Amino acid sequence: MSHIVMIRTEIRDRAAIEAACRRLRLKPPVNGTTRLFSTETTGLLVELPGWRYPVVCLLKTGELKYDNYEGRWGDKKELGRLLQAYAVELAKTEAVRKGHRVHENTLSSGDIRLTVELKGGVL
Repeated sequence: MSHIVMIRTEIRDRAAIEAACRRLRLKPPVNGTTRLFSTETTGLLVELPGWRYPVVCLLKTGELKYDNYEGRWGDKKELGRLLQAYAVELAKTEAVRKGHRVHENTLSSGDIRLTVELKGGVL
C-alpha cells in the first residue's frame, strides 16, 4: 500500500540543511549577518547558484528570508531544490533514527520518492 504525503517545509534542523547543501554541492551554510538589499538579517546563510543574496534560515521560527527581486536576482527553482533536498534529508534521518530502512528514487520529473520500510512491511 502506498501513501502520498504533502510536506510544508520549515527549516529548523541545522544538520538536515547542511546535508541538503552537501547533496546539492553547495557551500556549507554559515551563521552570520547579511544584507538583503535594504535590510540586514541574521541567521544561517545559504548561498544558492546565481543568487545575488544568500537565503537566511531562521532555525527558531523555521522561516526563510531572501530577496531575489521576483526572479531577477536568483531563480526560485534553486530555492525549490534546496527545500526539496532539506525535506528528503530530514525525512530520511528521522526514519533511520526510528529504526526504519529508507529507499530513495529520483523520478524523471525530478520528484523524489522515498519508501520507508518497516520491519515486516512498508509504511
